[in-house]
Amino acid sequence: MAKFLLLLAAVTLHAQWFNYPSPRTPRTKDGKPDLAAKAPRLAGHPDLSGVWQIQPVPGEVLRMLSALGSEAVIGDDPATFSKYFFNILADFQPANAPIRPEAVARMKQIPRNYETPDQRCLPVGIPRDELIAYPFKIVQSSDELVLLYEADNTRRQIYTDGRKLPADPDPTWLGYSVAHWEGDTLVADTTGFNDQTLIDAFRHPHSDQLHIHERFRRLDFGHMELQITIDDPKMYTQPITFKVIEALMPDSDVLELFCNENEKDRAHMK
Repeated sequence: MAKFLLLLAAVTLHAQWFNYPSPRTPRTKDGKPDLAAKAPRLAGHPDLSGVWQIQPVPGEVLRMLSALGSEAVIGDDPATFSKYFFNILADFQPANAPIRPEAVARMKQIPRNYETPDQRCLPVGIPRDELIAYPFKIVQSSDELVLLYEADNTRRQIYTDGRKLPADPDPTWLGYSVAHWEGDTLVADTTGFNDQTLIDAFRHPHSDQLHIHERFRRLDFGHMELQITIDDPKMYTQPITFKVIEALMPDSDVLELFCNENEKDRAHMK
């Protein structure tokens, strides 16, 4: 059975300032965070602020990997990832996957000893940073959101001040993001990517024409629905859309993480 090597080890750590009781957290009678309480609001809109982590459907990743004849390496727990972290085409039968020949050819050109950008301490990229078993933090203000990703210590800004996407952006790892509210749902559009990241762990590629649409909807205090649409006409024949649930990590925070500090994994990767 083939081994499947994750791009980042799945670890669940108590973050710094863990269990510091935030005065903004609603609580049950026994003092525990009330994750079913109403979502907080800010300036008339839901406040998406908080530390969030993917909440995968139980068993879905293990079923997917088993069907592919793959298994996780020691130290990884694939059950803590979203299946879309592994494969953005997980909902399609292989014969019906909306992938263009150009993408297939590009995947075949990847050498066996290829080191992914994150193995070289470069950004994990989106949407993978929101689908991995590392938390990310949203800080919301009246005119922007800042997302702090623990997995690769990167930050991303989503502007809600009415600006438009740049017409001719310099390509970047995380792109340029603007958003607007549709009722209680924040709708974000991101373009201006370089083509250096892989869009999933199965090494599906993307081009510099990648356009990512995200719809953030906080269901209650402890849960947020995130709908992601990947639109890349150079690599895929249609937009690819899926939904995940992000779970709040109350009274917590994200860790400082630097990939190249005391790094010991790369020498053991094949």
